[in-house]
Amino acid sequence: MKNKMKHSVLITMLLMIATLFVTAFTVPSVQASASDNSLQQIKQKGYIVMGTAPDYPPYEFIGKDNGGSKVYGADIELGKAIAKDLGVKLKVKSMGFDSLLVALQTKKVDMVIAGMNETPERAKSVDFSKTYYSSGLSLVLNTSDDKKIKSYKDLQGKTIGAQIGSVQYDAVKKGIKNINLKGMENINDLILALKSGKIAAIPLDTAVAQAYAAHNPGLKIIDAKMPGQESSNKIAFFKGATSLENAANKTIDKVNKDNLYTKKFVPAAAKHITNNKSQSQFETMWQYKNFFISGIEYTMIISVVSVFFGIILGIIFALMRLSHNWLLHSIAVCYIEFIRGTPQLVQIMFIYFGLGTIVNVPALTSGIIAISINSGAYVAEIIRGGINSISDGQSEAALSLGLSKKQSMQYIVLPQAFKNIWPALGNELVTLIKDSSLASVIGVGELMYQMRAVQADTYLGVAPIAVIMVIYFVITFTISRIMKHLEGKISHGTND
Repeated sequence: MKNKMKHSVLITMLLMIATLFVTAFTVPSVQASASDNSLQQIKQKGYIVMGTAPDYPPYEFIGKDNGGSKVYGADIELGKAIAKDLGVKLKVKSMGFDSLLVALQTKKVDMVIAGMNETPERAKSVDFSKTYYSSGLSLVLNTSDDKKIKSYKDLQGKTIGAQIGSVQYDAVKKGIKNINLKGMENINDLILALKSGKIAAIPLDTAVAQAYAAHNPGLKIIDAKMPGQESSNKIAFFKGATSLENAANKTIDKVNKDNLYTKKFVPAAAKHITNNKSQSQFETMWQYKNFFISGIEYTMIISVVSVFFGIILGIIFALMRLSHNWLLHSIAVCYIEFIRGTPQLVQIMFIYFGLGTIVNVPALTSGIIAISINSGAYVAEIIRGGINSISDGQSEAALSLGLSKKQSMQYIVLPQAFKNIWPALGNELVTLIKDSSLASVIGVGELMYQMRAVQADTYLGVAPIAVIMVIYFVITFTISRIMKHLEGKISHGTND
């Protein structure tokens, strides 16, 4: 009877979790269709949030700014023009390209300007403005393949790389037969794959292709010659934001009338594109030391805070899982098994985009919450294993001496358990430091994010990766040595 009851509780809790997921992602669409006060809300708060993926020069890219980093680009200039006409300030929020529409639907951003094209699939979930800039489709390829590839027709039977979620990805997928299409989130990764021979070509917007080819010796661009593949860049708004869209269209009309995008916005962006051709890679990386220092700071903040709350959650849920109270035990089992059974990247995105529709949680806080919750599940199992490793005779001896069960656990079992699990906790801390890199997907400026920023600004693919590899190794090796030293202290103190 008890087993049936426990199973029913587990099933009920899983249904509650599923309901939470559905609710979190359906609330925004309901709110959007209820009424349109989008423009009024922007003016009331005094700023408009623009979402973008800053790896798409000259449209949007990250450059140096007084020792730090800042997003520049022609699309940023357009965002400034829209904000100025609305009488508000512009705030730019960076994230991966394939996360932008999710951020828009969950109202983390008010508009998306990222060289984005309208497609029938996208139009089902968001609204689009008028076209503010049009460009063609080009192929980026190695100079050595110049004679082999003359147009898209020569790509059959080859491996092609394209940015996930882009119209170029869809165009190649639908327009070229018999190819192996490899999708990646970041264009810098595609360029690395191309230069290392992993892929034969990359379809890109012509202006973006020119920027990457100009800064990467050994690469060139050709016209893709695919019919009907003109790129028409538009601004995306959440469904029903008609008043905000109409206001932006007025700005776009002025921009198109005077050809400001080509004459003013692109040249303004070009001033911030870094030219490092005359410098060695070491000199270039040293110039970006403040980027890496900032990344270290965020990585350590996420790691230290997350491990603190992870241990607290781990202790609580380990004791709950060991409890004879079926309700506490069931809750702990659901938490631990659910968290361990889902990818941490998905958890981070759900906390930021999903639960963020209910409570507006900043990206850094969302990353810390998600990583803490994930760490808590693993720490709970580590602690449970440590407690189970202590023989029942220890607790029985404590009880015979007059200690309560709580005192026995607090003064006898847990201290010995922590001694036994100390190496496992140290390993969890090292793993957590590396896992903090996943927070970059929602725009947290930790090491991985800063590495992407340096790649985007310098057009160097491998050097920034090598730098953060060394940084991660130094941090984790130092932590491992400290944990090893403390382990010796604990063992020595116990033996005494």
